[in-house]
Amino acid sequence: MFHRLLSPFKSNSFFLFGPRGTGKTTFLKEFFAEEKTFWIDLLDPAVEDRYCRSPETLTQELKALDKQVKWVVIDEVQKVPKLLDLVHFHIENSGIKFALTGSSARKLKKGSANLLAGRAFVNHMFPLTHQEMGGRFDLNDALQWGTLPKTTQLGTMGEKSAFLKAYALTYLKEEVWNEHLVRRLDPFRKFLEIAAQTNGQIINYSNIAKDVGVDTKTAQSYFEILEDTLLGVMLEPFHQSIRKRQRKNPKFYLFDPGVKRALEGSLTQSLTPGSYVFGRAFEHYVILEAHRLNDYHQKDFRFSYMRTKDDAEIDLVVERPGKPLALVEIKSADRIDERATRGIEAFAKDLKKAEAFCLSRDVIAKKIGRVTALPWDCGLKALGL
Repeated sequence: MFHRLLSPFKSNSFFLFGPRGTGKTTFLKEFFAEEKTFWIDLLDPAVEDRYCRSPETLTQELKALDKQVKWVVIDEVQKVPKLLDLVHFHIENSGIKFALTGSSARKLKKGSANLLAGRAFVNHMFPLTHQEMGGRFDLNDALQWGTLPKTTQLGTMGEKSAFLKAYALTYLKEEVWNEHLVRRLDPFRKFLEIAAQTNGQIINYSNIAKDVGVDTKTAQSYFEILEDTLLGVMLEPFHQSIRKRQRKNPKFYLFDPGVKRALEGSLTQSLTPGSYVFGRAFEHYVILEAHRLNDYHQKDFRFSYMRTKDDAEIDLVVERPGKPLALVEIKSADRIDERATRGIEAFAKDLKKAEAFCLSRDVIAKKIGRVTALPWDCGLKALGL
């Protein structure tokens, strides 16, 4: 059992959104271990059918509850959105608090479901972070297999590979098709493969649309589905003007390196330190960790990337309220010197008030010119994450 960084307020009802398999149910069982709770599991087909046919069953059951029950957990609430009207009523009138889990709010919003108008706080659950895994964390394993909790419980490469392949298929069937998030499954299946192959690259919507066989707006909507279901994050291009920021195409990163490799069919390929593929996987993982830790620690940092007209690039730009702008170069090398920091040094000279960092596998902290070079995990802490 891992101690998760997430810590919802028990003073208020809350949503807990996250992809399947990130540990939402396990977390809540531990979170409410000392609380008397009433649990509704909508993943159980019989339970889902009962509430779909008669949502008012919830009110009848709540009236019959022991007065010591202060929390009601509704698992995968997006399966019966009509329950949210009743949840809203009971939050206002009965004093009962609700913990509501789901893979995302997309289906709820699409169906104009009652999202409780701020009466329930919103929390997110991600795959395990290196901080949560502690001494059990292994960087090479994280890059190869990702950090969904289930992968940490499997002993062999064959088991991990089989799980991740099944996970990708389960997502297609249960999250996308069964929840009616797309009209046609085959183009979306092809899109997922291409999204994995172009992970971390600037999105060219028109090219992806042609490869998938859909129009550009549909390709854009597919990326929105992945972002809304927390299966990926967008990294926008940096610009001080928000309006100009939105005119350039973002990068997209899938939410877990193992799932990314499963979708592109590369699970059997080993990741060799020093190779281009290893470097891309390392950058992917560090950027995901920054997003996860920012969310868990409620930092409100804004992340972007920076690229000049001559293709010079900064991997990660971090806007930190009350702190200088942080320019971050991510290198998978295990030894950092002036050659690795030359590019970010040039950017730092142009942005004189910014702080420059190089995060890598080098275990020795160094100051090279204006650049602070740190082991990647120490670097995330130095950024304030």
